[in-house]
Amino acid sequence: MKQPVNKTRRHIISGGVAAVAGIAAVGTPAWGGLTFWEAFSGFFQDHYQRMSKEELQAALARIEVKATDQYKVHIQCQATPAQPQVAFGYAINIDKCRGYRDCVTACAKENNLSQDTQYIRVVEMPQGDMNLTHGDHYYSSEKVPHSGHYYLPLQCMHCDDPPCVKACPVKATWKEPDGIVVVDYDWCIGCRYCMAACPYQARHFNWGNPVLDPKAITTETHYLGNRPRPSGVVEKCHFCIQRTRKGMQPACQEACPTGARIFGNLLDPNSEIRYVLANKPVFRLKSELGTEPQFWYFRD
Repeated sequence: MKQPVNKTRRHIISGGVAAVAGIAAVGTPAWGGLTFWEAFSGFFQDHYQRMSKEELQAALARIEVKATDQYKVHIQCQATPAQPQVAFGYAINIDKCRGYRDCVTACAKENNLSQDTQYIRVVEMPQGDMNLTHGDHYYSSEKVPHSGHYYLPLQCMHCDDPPCVKACPVKATWKEPDGIVVVDYDWCIGCRYCMAACPYQARHFNWGNPVLDPKAITTETHYLGNRPRPSGVVEKCHFCIQRTRKGMQPACQEACPTGARIFGNLLDPNSEIRYVLANKPVFRLKSELGTEPQFWYFRD
């Protein structure tokens, strides 16, 4: 006797959509130049952490097709996994930061950010003051540094105990083995609980589809990183996962003209960041909250 199949709600919905797609295919309609399944299959795919290799490859192909249709540019979307014995960390020498904001510009370009989104904020602070409410991130950068001030770059701290992850009701955000806190944009429901939970204001909500110049799009992308994001989801710094998992530096680090930014593997005793942590008077923002940010600041 054949046993009944225990179908989940996802299977039932997927089956229904597949049936509709089959009917629609008779007339070969297109949704913005895409087939029905290319346009809507992202709504029914599984969570990134649960997808099989075959499902993940299909998702990557779908992302590439949709990006080509939307921006007329062919992108390569990969899913490079975390490397063994790697845990990323960041440190910034605030004595060297001059407030030029080159890091902000490089980040936006590398990560295909819309004009209204910035992962990095550089705050101009009065000398001797650590109260962030006294800072100004709208300062004019034409003639910096300004006398009597220092500059404090802020971005996702990739906390070891991230409150944003705990706040997400659908587990769309999590911490990877190499310490990067990531977001599955296809699983995010846009509730913004993670934004409320983040004490560093490091998450950003997409109110609309990113406005990107096709000629300036970075075509080497990652599923959990800089691929074009849809509207209605939350995004954030991901340590340039498309670069750092290939042994490269984040775009912000490479762009810094003063050498203020130090990025590397915390598990490598010979790395520059380990030297900084061992030999410099480092501090972390809001460390009293117990979030254990993997992002340090120091002064010479």
